[in-house]
Amino acid sequence: MASPLEDDVFEKLRQKLDPQEQAKRDQEANARIHAQYERAQARVAELVGSNSTLPVTISSVRVLHATHTRRGFLERIFNPLLSANKDGPQTLEDVLQEIHTAADKLKRFDIFKPPISIFIDKPDPSNPSTTPTDIDVYLSAREKSRYTIRTGTEAGHAEGSAYLNGTFRNIFGGAETLNIGGSLGTRTRSAYSVAFDTPVLSNPDLLLELGGMSSSTLKNWASHEEVLKGGATKLKWIAGGGHRHELGYSGSWRQITGLAENASPTVRADAGDSFKSSVSHTWINDQRDTPLLPSRGYFLKSTTEIAGFGPLKGDVGFGKLELESQAAIPIPVPGIEGESGVSFTAGLRAGMLYPLTVGGGDIPVQSRINDRFQLGGPTDVRGFRLSGLGPRDGPNAVGGDVYAAGGASLLIPLPRVGKDTPLRLQAFINGGRLLALKGKPKEGVMDSDAVADGMKRTLREVTTGLPSCAAGLGLVYAHPMARFELNFSLPLVLRKGEEGRKGVSFGVGISFL
Repeated sequence: MASPLEDDVFEKLRQKLDPQEQAKRDQEANARIHAQYERAQARVAELVGSNSTLPVTISSVRVLHATHTRRGFLERIFNPLLSANKDGPQTLEDVLQEIHTAADKLKRFDIFKPPISIFIDKPDPSNPSTTPTDIDVYLSAREKSRYTIRTGTEAGHAEGSAYLNGTFRNIFGGAETLNIGGSLGTRTRSAYSVAFDTPVLSNPDLLLELGGMSSSTLKNWASHEEVLKGGATKLKWIAGGGHRHELGYSGSWRQITGLAENASPTVRADAGDSFKSSVSHTWINDQRDTPLLPSRGYFLKSTTEIAGFGPLKGDVGFGKLELESQAAIPIPVPGIEGESGVSFTAGLRAGMLYPLTVGGGDIPVQSRINDRFQLGGPTDVRGFRLSGLGPRDGPNAVGGDVYAAGGASLLIPLPRVGKDTPLRLQAFINGGRLLALKGKPKEGVMDSDAVADGMKRTLREVTTGLPSCAAGLGLVYAHPMARFELNFSLPLVLRKGEEGRKGVSFGVGISFL
């Protein structure tokens, strides 16, 4: 029989070895630090309340513990505080507001551990260069680890993969970030990427990104393998109201290879190499309370891409527009005070691919299977096989030039589990249509007038008739990294040639219809 001393030793050893116990202890420590910070903030608020109109000037600003961060980088953030003294003393309340604004800006670079503490002191009275209104500002900002390495496995519908991701922060002392990733899988056979981004002029809301990627993906639904190699540069910024923008250029070499014996004539015609040179713009306005399991708010996104037109060159030319929206509302339940955890979400997606000329030519280039839209699967139109909607050539899904899809879901907390967990029961209905550009090319080509007429006819058709649709029930789990769904689906409307999927399906992703 173990003695009390031995029991105590074994318990301490268990706590050190048990990851869940260690995580619990870390969480409790963080909670204590946060509580101390909140109490300090309350004392500062009380002090400001009684001395808010006192005239003060900032004598110096010092950032403590930022050992790997460049001085010039920090000066761009805090020099405006010192330059404000040129207009004369400000009130204590105004100065504190400016200090908190600068500290919040520092926090958004994501290179410091929260919270960033602020301290104010009077300078040394024996210093002849100081005045009675001067104050010294100190910010305690402890830097995060300069690198993070993650490894793991992922499983989705008909796919499994293993990945390795590395993030390197504050590389040159100016909040630069380098992300390197690689994965090997059953469908995405290999994927490698590198991306370097840096703030422009010490502004956390303005980033410049340079990146490159290489991948090889097996596309069973179209009997081929696609190999991609390319690079891109992006300018990313956040405008007023949280609107996010990305403006970028990308160049990529694409190869359709590894054709299966049953590959259709359409797939074989697009086999080989192509080079896409394009500019794109993405706009996002996300006002949801949480992106993976929203209970209120809305989401809007538009993506515009122009390839091959004018000086862009390449050998593919098109204009591509995609729109996406989602709205979520909480549903009150009688007898439950506050939030019930029951919510209703609805989403719409649509896209158009318009053929354009390449490099100043006269004849629009017909779309390739690399660029056309695919629709159907566990993360968009559930109840259909992957790329199960839209045009087909024999056994292959060859994609379409115009699509529209929508869905609605009712999410309910699991009984006895509670609304505060990321688990929900789901009842859904979704559907969509995917169409190829109408009109037959003359001698293998379509002129600009024929393309315009064909697009009008295609847009009219996508809005007529019932969409292919399915309904079902399922279980949703919102992990911080991704959303997992296990659903039972039943196709309700199925067009000739399309492939429905009655039964259970599993989906993993960050964006669901």
